[in-house]
Amino acid sequence: MSEYIPSPRDWVREQVELYESSKGKEGTTLRETGLPVIIVTNIGNKTGSVRKTPLMKAVDGPNYILVASTGGAPKHPVWYFNLKANTSVKIQDGQNIYDMRVREVTDSVEKTRLWDIAVDAFPPYREYQERTDRVIPVFLAEPVS
Repeated sequence: MSEYIPSPRDWVREQVELYESSKGKEGTTLRETGLPVIIVTNIGNKTGSVRKTPLMKAVDGPNYILVASTGGAPKHPVWYFNLKANTSVKIQDGQNIYDMRVREVTDSVEKTRLWDIAVDAFPPYREYQERTDRVIPVFLAEPVS
């Protein structure tokens, strides 16, 4: 197992620590919003180390929709490149942990449908897309059978 490198961002590191130390009973919402988050564990594409990122919870049946928004920043988040390089992830949703495989959604019909679900779950995504010139990537995490 590779070494875990916590995020350099305080709020991310603290949320992951609270989520995991409570076995998914605490830290399960985005700060003051009360909206649910999941923890996505992936492998760094440059370091090979374990990375963990809290993301908004958006689901499509047994699948999770992962939106690489970074709040509408001009560049993709680092985890985007991690998922492109290694499609195996673990997702912790509350007390449950799932082995998943991710794929970037490129089909416009599928992406629009999943984007709408994600925006329903976290309405600021719409504003984030308006804020940036890049097209915000969407991944679908599907259970490993």
